[in-house]
Amino acid sequence: MEKKTYIIDFTNIEYYSEVHSVIKSSLDFPDYYGCNWDAFWDCLTDMYGEKMHIKIMGLEIVKHKFDDIADKLVEILKEFKHAYKMFENDITIEIIDNNGKSVALT
Repeated sequence: MEKKTYIIDFTNIEYYSEVHSVIKSSLDFPDYYGCNWDAFWDCLTDMYGEKMHIKIMGLEIVKHKFDDIADKLVEILKEFKHAYKMFENDITIEIIDNNGKSVALT
């Protein structure tokens, strides 16, 4: 089974309220997604068993505008990737900076 690619693109984000909207649409979260970090975790863990590649673009914009959000997002994604060893190789996460340089989240 090929990995499904999800792209979370924050490059045009301007307001705090847009962060979870971008996450919801990018990861195909359900309509009942609660737009908070607990709901983010719950919806992510519902995706276990799926082979996925998550690309994050514009994280430096979020970091500049809303520092705590960028850190929390990265923290949760790291925990998600490593929470269950049996799924660890099914999940790849990369952060692409505004110069196009890619860094794998490990």
